[in-house]
Amino acid sequence: MFHSFFPKPKLFFLSFALWALVCVIGWYAIVQDLGHILSLGSLFGVHFPDALAEGADAAAQSAFQSAQSTALDVWLYQYMAVCYAIFIGGWVIYGGQKWAKWSVVGSGLIVFITWFQVQVSVMINEWYGSFYDLIQKALSAPNSITLDEYFAQLFTFAGIAFVFIAVAVLNSFFVSHYVFRWRTAMNNYYASKWQQVRHIEGASQRIQEDTMRFASIVETLGVRFLDSMMTLLAFLPVLWGLSSYVKELPFLGEVPQALVFIAIIWSIIGTTLLAVAGIRLPGLEFKNQRVEAAYRKELVYGEDNSDRAEPITLAELFTNVRKNYFNLYANYLYFNIVRYGYLQAGVLVPLIALGPSIVAGTLTLGIFQRISNAFNQVEGSFQFLVNSWTTIVELLSIYKRLKAFEAAIDNQPLPAEDQHFIETQP
Repeated sequence: MFHSFFPKPKLFFLSFALWALVCVIGWYAIVQDLGHILSLGSLFGVHFPDALAEGADAAAQSAFQSAQSTALDVWLYQYMAVCYAIFIGGWVIYGGQKWAKWSVVGSGLIVFITWFQVQVSVMINEWYGSFYDLIQKALSAPNSITLDEYFAQLFTFAGIAFVFIAVAVLNSFFVSHYVFRWRTAMNNYYASKWQQVRHIEGASQRIQEDTMRFASIVETLGVRFLDSMMTLLAFLPVLWGLSSYVKELPFLGEVPQALVFIAIIWSIIGTTLLAVAGIRLPGLEFKNQRVEAAYRKELVYGEDNSDRAEPITLAELFTNVRKNYFNLYANYLYFNIVRYGYLQAGVLVPLIALGPSIVAGTLTLGIFQRISNAFNQVEGSFQFLVNSWTTIVELLSIYKRLKAFEAAIDNQPLPAEDQHFIETQP
C-alpha cells in the first residue's frame, strides 16, 4: 500500500515529522529574529521597520506593528520554502524510488499549500476584527465612517478570498492527479502478483476499487490531519492572546486562559464520546465488504455457469447482506445521536463561555468575532477524530482488505476473516 509509492515509507514519514519539529522549534528559537539580516523581502519593497522612538503616538505604533508583521510574514514564507526544498531535495536524491517525484515532491507541495491555506485563514480572522469594529462604530455613531472605508474593508476580504479560491482550485486539481498516481503504483504492484492473490475473495474488486479508495481516503485524512495540526499551531496563540478579554467563566469563576481551557476540555469530551459510540463500526464495515463481495461473486459465476447463482444460494447470501446492513444501521443510529448532539451543543459552548464578558460589556463586536472564529478553529483542530470518525472507519475496512493481499504476497497466513471466504476456482 505504501511501499509501492513512497520511498522507504516508515523512514520517510518519521523523518518528515522530525524535520517539521526541528523547523518549527528553529523558527521560534532563532530564525524569526534573523529576518532583518537574511530576508530577501527588501528586494520587493518589504522592509523590517526601524525601532520606534520613545513616546511614539498610537498611530506610529500601529504603523510599526503592521510593517513588522508584514515583513515577518514574508520572512516566514522564505524560511518555509527553504525547509521544504531541503527535505524534498534530500529524499528525491536519497530515495531513488520510481514514484519519488510524485510521492515526495507531491506530498511536500500538498503540505506547503495546506500550511499556506491556514495562514490565509489567520488573515481572515484578523480581518474579522477590523471589519466588525468598523461596523460597531458605524452603528453606534451614525455617519462616523465613510462609504469608502466600508468598501475598502470588503475589497480587502475579496483580495484574500481570491487568493484562497485560486490556490484551493489548483490544489484540488493537483491532488486528483496525485491520488491517481498512487492508485497506479498500487495497481501495478498488485497486478504483478495476481497469481498469488487471485484466490482471495473479491480479489478483482480489491485491485480495481479498493486501491483507488485507499489512496483517496489516506490523502484526504492526511491533509485533514495536517490542516488540524497547522491550524492549531496558528490559532492557539491567537486564542491564547484573546483569552485576556475573558476574565471568568460561568459556574467556574476565574480560570487562566479560559478559552483555551474550554476548547481542550470540550474536544476531549467529544472525542471520547464518539470513540465509545463508534467502537463497533470498523468491524461491521469490513464485514459488509465481505458479504457484498460474496454475493457479487456468486452472481458473476452465474453469468458463465448454469449451476451457479441458484435462487436458494442467492437468497442465503443476500440474507447475510441484509443482516449486516441492519446491524450497521442500528450502530450508526446511536452513533449519529451522539455525534450530531455533540456538534450542535458545541455551537453554544463559546457563547456560554463568553456570557459574563458580553454582559459586562468588555468585548467589542470585532473582538467577539475574532474570539468566536479562533475558538471554532482551535476546537475544530482538537476534534479531528470527531469529524473524521466515519472516514476512518471506511479506511480501516479497506486497509484490512488490502492487508490480506500483502499477507498472500509475503506467504503469510491470511487474516482469520478472509480464510473463511477463500474459494477454489471452478
